[in-house]
Amino acid sequence: MTTAVVCDLDGVLYLHDRPVPRAREALESLAAAGVRLVFATNNSTKTPERVAADLHRRVGFRADPATIATSAMATAAFLAPSAPRPYVLGAEGLVVSLRREGIEPAETPAMADAVVVGLDPALTYRRLAEAVLAIGAGATFVATGTDPTYPTPEGLYPGTGAIVAAIRVATEVAPVVCGKPHPPMVGLVRRLVGDADVVWVVGDRPETDLAMAKAAGWAGILVLSGVTDDVSQVPVDLRPEVVVPSIADVPAVVLGGGAG
Repeated sequence: MTTAVVCDLDGVLYLHDRPVPRAREALESLAAAGVRLVFATNNSTKTPERVAADLHRRVGFRADPATIATSAMATAAFLAPSAPRPYVLGAEGLVVSLRREGIEPAETPAMADAVVVGLDPALTYRRLAEAVLAIGAGATFVATGTDPTYPTPEGLYPGTGAIVAAIRVATEVAPVVCGKPHPPMVGLVRRLVGDADVVWVVGDRPETDLAMAKAAGWAGILVLSGVTDDVSQVPVDLRPEVVVPSIADVPAVVLGGGAG
């Protein structure tokens, strides 16, 4: 029987540049036992190669970029059949993912038939206004995700969802969302999981990680090392099969039993 673990990154394996204690040992234990590891993140700023490099630098674990799914990749795959010219609010990972699917970003909002929004550390008010104007002129509004925050050692920083919310309020248009737990990301992760008989999703955010597990019919493990530190905060319909303090406790769960 093949087991797969779909692991979130921020808040699960590290907090910004700081690794979660014993994260490397946990991943190595799972890999040594033959567990198929997949890494899935709603962070759209990095390519899978960059994610793998950061994972090795921060945690000490070497992951194959082919095992990594990002919300940028899910968004690019979703858009590829329609081949739009999107105006992009986002970082390198999003732009590279779009180009790998043959999608060339529009140079100006006037040229755009879609607006794609990801986490954008270089965001300016002018570019935010241009996105709003493009959507107002009829461009399709697409978001890589709606996570309102992401965890750091300092506390919670604004996430993609904070940018998406500003545009949604200004345009009164709801976006098509591609990251966890929505179908484009579920489909991408399902392809990486392949024919695994048992799939566990490990995450710190119920509305994305645990919701993806529920949507796909997989088992959920909530770790309390990220944005959620109290299981009573979790809505009843998103309650996981298992709650553990951190990734360090996951091998005992996965290797000691199974869930469908």
